[in-house]
Amino acid sequence: MNGARIAVSTEGGQPVETVTSNAQGAWDVQVEDPGRYRVTLDPASLPQNTEIRGGNNVRTPTVYEGNCSSVLFALQAKGAAGQQQGDEAGGSSSFWTQAAQLTFEGLNLGLIIALAALGLSLIYGTTGLTNFAHGELVTLGAILAYAFNVGFGLHLIPAAVCAVILAGILGYGQDRFFWGQLRRRGTGTVAMMIISIGVALFLRYMYLILFSPQTESYAQYTAQPGIEIGPISAAPKNLVAMGIELLVLVIVGIALLRTRTGKAARAVADNPALAASSGINVDGVIRIIWTVGAAIAALAGIMLGLSQNLKYTMGQDILLLIFAGVTLGGLGTAFGALVGSLVVGLFIQVSTLWVPPELKSVGALAVLIIVLLVRPQGILGRRERIG
Repeated sequence: MNGARIAVSTEGGQPVETVTSNAQGAWDVQVEDPGRYRVTLDPASLPQNTEIRGGNNVRTPTVYEGNCSSVLFALQAKGAAGQQQGDEAGGSSSFWTQAAQLTFEGLNLGLIIALAALGLSLIYGTTGLTNFAHGELVTLGAILAYAFNVGFGLHLIPAAVCAVILAGILGYGQDRFFWGQLRRRGTGTVAMMIISIGVALFLRYMYLILFSPQTESYAQYTAQPGIEIGPISAAPKNLVAMGIELLVLVIVGIALLRTRTGKAARAVADNPALAASSGINVDGVIRIIWTVGAAIAALAGIMLGLSQNLKYTMGQDILLLIFAGVTLGGLGTAFGALVGSLVVGLFIQVSTLWVPPELKSVGALAVLIIVLLVRPQGILGRRERIG
């Protein structure tokens, strides 16, 4: 939305800066000190047929030192229901319209989380590694696509293909020259998990140095008018992205069930020693999983950057949700990661009907805790006998 006026002030009310959004709807304000700020969108600067979804034009983000904070204002077309403000039926209709829109957005977010969670679940299933650096693979995909798109001038579609392929190659190299070496030395899974935290921090600040601390966007598909599908307003890019995400998830699922490599991967996940004794190249299967997992995570990062904007902490920001999806669906199960991620994505978005947007992730994690109290192995996980 071009020309929207945004005023930024400190929590105490001292003005910082007033800016207007560009043609892509993006804006940027530099603040000197970390802390809590008040961001206000002027409704009078919006077009006459546009309003702020939910009516709340104030956000209060917290800015941390060395990081940037994203503030989003969701806009929608003004509906004719405004003529029936006092009518109870009109209020009910508005509620269900908003619920339908949030459900669509929850499916969109859930599919993005599912892509990232699928790679994490496959890696955990075959190696037992809880990889805290998986979020940085998500960020890597978005940054590589941005480099090919903006840096080298490729259109976003071929840039995304190149980014996914390169991320897959880097994933193979990561296991070939790093994680595989640690496994051969007998490094325990707990030690490897702690190492993955160090890898995540190293990569995150490498992205900060090489990329930018600012929020960026792709050269194409940044601002699109929504298409009205019943009560839902959806940008064409989101519909296409959801179709691609579903297609990739279906292809990977079929490959796990029908191909020799997929069956070998499931055998390695069930019992690596038995799989090796039956002639399966365990290290080779794990490297294929790392390649596919890194490529899928990169695709998730590209889709997330397309849905939002790019920043060097974007993978870190959704890492907890990825773990929630994997754990909720069942550790090490590919289809469980899909189901768990969809539940997390839907609950996060739909819960904003009743809770403040700042608390939406807390509600999703509360659902995770409740489900695991009732079913510790997750929705599609299997009970394991120890001893």
